[in-house]
Amino acid sequence: MNTRAIVRLPGKNFKSCLSDHPQHHTVSLELAQEQHKNYCQTLADLGIDLIRIEPNDEYADSCFVEDTVVVSGNRAVITRMAKESRRGESEAIEKILSEYKQIESVKAPGTLEGGDVIHLPDSLICGITKRTNHDGATQLEHWLETYVHRIEDLDIMHIKSHVTYLNKDIIVVNPKYAKNPVLESFEKIILPTEESHSANTLTVGNVVIMSTRHIKTAKLVKEAGFDVILLNMSEFEKCDGALTCLSIVF
Repeated sequence: MNTRAIVRLPGKNFKSCLSDHPQHHTVSLELAQEQHKNYCQTLADLGIDLIRIEPNDEYADSCFVEDTVVVSGNRAVITRMAKESRRGESEAIEKILSEYKQIESVKAPGTLEGGDVIHLPDSLICGITKRTNHDGATQLEHWLETYVHRIEDLDIMHIKSHVTYLNKDIIVVNPKYAKNPVLESFEKIILPTEESHSANTLTVGNVVIMSTRHIKTAKLVKEAGFDVILLNMSEFEKCDGALTCLSIVF
């Protein structure tokens, strides 16, 4: 099991995060910081050693550290994010990870964001989306020397809003992607229609961390044999973020 996680508290300009959420204008920095504290404490309680990076007030989305890098085995790929306003968030991440991993960076015209990469026991799934292109996925595959399956949907931001891997060959999946051939071999927990965007979950061992908004999905995950911890992630959801976005677990 992975034992470390890099986390970064939201900065002072967090309310300026990139978001299409209808409640974006109601984002509270103070509540986000409290929710982030609870998130970090949950990881620590589950045995994860936290590596905390100072907030970066220059980048509103910098608390979403997952997008900056993909880690697999003894290697890591520093991403090249689709939004130019986010490029630069990875500097502190790269400095820390270089102590643990061999590092390479995605080169133009490739784009890649960590929110598009699903880690499986022996391979990866990469979403080809608004934020990640085929060139980025190819560079990822070459550097990590790991097979990368691809799911293409250019209408979405990140694939992890629709599919995540729990453990034991079980995935949670938006009904839209349930018949995708890449996912054929998995046991599937099909998300209820009204919670079709609740797929972004974070698994630590046999524990699945989920948003308090996704009660029906949580019940299905429990029935599949997992323990579930529910966290209020409202302020991050208003910034189009979710549970995996807030940490780099390795």
